[in-house]
Amino acid sequence: MVKTISQLAIDLSTGEVTSATLVEQYLAAIDDALGEGSRTFIAVYRDAARRGALAVDRARASGAALGPLAGIPISIKDLFDVAGEVTRAGSTILANAPPAGRDAPAIARLKAAGVILMGRTNMTEFAYGGHGTNCHYGTPLNPWDRATKRIPGGSTSGGAVSVTDGMAAAAIGSDTGGSVRIPAALCGLAGYKPTQARVPLAGAFPLSPTRDSIGPLGVSANCCILLDRAMAGESISTREPASLRGLTFGVPTTILLDKLDQPVERAFASALTRISRAGATIKEFRFQELQDEFDGSRLVNFSGYEAYRLHRERLETSEAAFDPRVAKRLMLGANMKEKDYQSLHVLREKLMASANKTTAGFDALLTPTVPIVAPALAELDRSDEDLYRINSLLLRNAAPFNVLNRPAWSLPCHAAGDAPVGLMVVGETNGDAKLQRLGVAIESALSAQWSTGRSAPRG
Repeated sequence: MVKTISQLAIDLSTGEVTSATLVEQYLAAIDDALGEGSRTFIAVYRDAARRGALAVDRARASGAALGPLAGIPISIKDLFDVAGEVTRAGSTILANAPPAGRDAPAIARLKAAGVILMGRTNMTEFAYGGHGTNCHYGTPLNPWDRATKRIPGGSTSGGAVSVTDGMAAAAIGSDTGGSVRIPAALCGLAGYKPTQARVPLAGAFPLSPTRDSIGPLGVSANCCILLDRAMAGESISTREPASLRGLTFGVPTTILLDKLDQPVERAFASALTRISRAGATIKEFRFQELQDEFDGSRLVNFSGYEAYRLHRERLETSEAAFDPRVAKRLMLGANMKEKDYQSLHVLREKLMASANKTTAGFDALLTPTVPIVAPALAELDRSDEDLYRINSLLLRNAAPFNVLNRPAWSLPCHAAGDAPVGLMVVGETNGDAKLQRLGVAIESALSAQWSTGRSAPRG
């Protein structure tokens, strides 16, 4: 049984387990020759994790007051600065870059809360892709239907697999167009993208500063909440979940429900039924702003324009060292014009204001996180065209809410044994506290569909 952070915290506080024991268990999973450890982790912090765990265990034995994250081993995506370590962002180009001089603020806050870093996880190179493949370090395989070798989703691919395969209790990733929510959805985990300014971006290798955000993946919604609050510098105290009774949820019919895979359509319909039975009202509505955002991004998009300019010099001097498919996508930004980019910023501000009015009557929005189930790696390998087509589908539902700067959950909503499917729950900008309480309540309503066949975690 995979335990939540709160369950592990209870075990640690009662002495049922020590942090040192947890670290050894996770290291054994990473080192399992039959497992995905070699493709999941780019670097493993063996000695540091063991030292940190022993320090927490000694503090606990001495009677020190410790928080719920103290001694919990987690993984971090390979784009966060850790003092003394090289931040490679899933690439080989930065392998000889100077090590970071200090921890990224998000990582420093987690350390201050007592978490143990197990290591740096694999990702799509420079976070530029929702598929999670990496030609340099290999691609960790989705835990569902592993024999078929399905993609984990990305770009936080290794982070998701580190949790599903028991190599870490939870993971920290980034989300620019769904890079936390997509792998959470495809791998059957909870994932949370906060309002952008909630967690400092300093010390995290950028993709698109306009859209970048930092968020966690975990076994339960509460796992994500604990980590998010720590990274946001908030109190990690437990808060009561919301009740769904009397609430109203909106289901956008614009774009987000188009051409759903049958398992996604079935799981989403079942999720809406369960939420309705819990006392909520569900209303479909046309979300014109999504269509306007899609149309406005045809000539230029934030990620394409900003990522190309970030990597332009590297592309000029070291293009052969890039994943060729990442390089090809990055080069599309060379044709994007400054005037169109500035116009897109203006459009974004208008859409954010308009969307706030359109959704003001809803407590949150509900939609599938990803319209398709995890495809086989072989489908992406057939051609560049197949990869780009699938990548566009993976990003389609999640990315608009980075543009609108909305916090959003992906919560598992599929039946046990079925292909993992994520339910995206979208809140209002800066409405993270409310959305987090709703996430716990919705997770409870979906409990009978929890992917492993056990009851939904409540801790």
